[in-house]
Amino acid sequence: MSQKVVYPTSGVCSQAIVVELDGDIVASVEFIGGCHGNTQGIAQLVKGMRVEDVISRLQGIDCRGKGTSCPDQLACALKSIVSE
Repeated sequence: MSQKVVYPTSGVCSQAIVVELDGDIVASVEFIGGCHGNTQGIAQLVKGMRVEDVISRLQGIDCRGKGTSCPDQLACALKSIVSE
């Protein structure tokens, strides 16, 4: 079952994250805004990974003392999707 969600971010430079899942596998990720090179890299690295693995690796990463980061926001997005 494929699912596509737009997650509004908070506390980071990117404004939103578009996540597409195929069951419990990350099919694609697109960050809207933010540091394009880094967010593109994150998106490619998590493609094909299990949602739980992405969450466990990225959750809690901090950017410059903000208490969150683009990778952390991706983990938040995935957590919100799987808890629906």
